[in-house]
Amino acid sequence: CMKLVFIYFAAVNLLGILVVCLDKWRAQHNRWRIRERTLFLCSVLGGTPGVYLSMRICRHKTLHKRFMWGLPLIFAVQLALAGVGAYYWYTRYGFPIR
Repeated sequence: CMKLVFIYFAAVNLLGILVVCLDKWRAQHNRWRIRERTLFLCSVLGGTPGVYLSMRICRHKTLHKRFMWGLPLIFAVQLALAGVGAYYWYTRYGFPIR
């Protein structure tokens, strides 16, 4: 079960990295761009670290306050939800998570 969770988060982060890099490439070559909501969707689905780090490395959308404030906010909410979920799991089943 935990392997599937790890594979899911690895895949969604890789997808986020690819989407940001592809959008950067398309911007440089005057091609049709990827929607911002697609970038946020990758983030909301769990790819926030990949999206944020690739934006910083590629220097893409770093001047957009919506991204520079929105992605850390999404990540904070995700961490809080994970903490609540871990607390629930601990109080109901005890650790370790299997």
